Amino acid sequence: MEIDFLKELLSIAFQNPLPGMDAHLHMSPLPVDMRRFSPKIPDNHRKSAVLLLFFPEDGKGFFPLIKRPVYPGVHSGQVALPGGKVEPNDPDVYFTALREAEEEIGIEAGKVEVLGRLSDLYIPTSNFLVSPVVGFLAETPYLVPEQKEVARIIRTEVSSIFQPQIRKRTQLDLGGGLQLETPYFEIDGEIVWGATAMILSELIHLLEGKKA
Repeated sequence: MEIDFLKELLSIAFQNPLPGMDAHLHMSPLPVDMRRFSPKIPDNHRKSAVLLLFFPEDGKGFFPLIKRPVYPGVHSGQVALPGGKVEPNDPDVYFTALREAEEEIGIEAGKVEVLGRLSDLYIPTSNFLVSPVVGFLAETPYLVPEQKEVARIIRTEVSSIFQPQIRKRTQLDLGGGLQLETPYFEIDGEIVWGATAMILSELIHLLEGKKA
């Protein structure tokens, strides 16, 4: 998908209501944890933001995913969008997403054009409310992984996430006797599931409704 066409499609899409839960459910692990979609989330939830950053490469639209290193925590080794928790001095989630992406993959935050944001998504296992921010870069960035937080960067072509052959299902064993029937995207040999897959599902729903 050409980058200029992608930007035009999203600009139009953001003028209409977001699909939210309807899109998220397509890539939600089973059984569905309905706490994700409750209008009342815990008062002590933590806020975070991620950046869905589109950039051109050979005229096509791409965005970066990152693989987290292995560490003691619920998101160890997972593939995600660059981002992190909202700090007390952050004025808003847009600032958080840009700051975290600059720290994690070395982009220049000041060059990012923010277009909008997708639907917030609550993650019960970590008690985070994630705000996905959508941004564009006019030029191909030189991406540098922050060694402590990023094991690898996956440059992902936007058109690839529409290919039906990358949508798969597996039984994930999360330990403690917890198993989930999990839909996922197989991207560059990695399993992209959970909140990241649900965010990408909303992106797909937005673009599929506008491509015609």
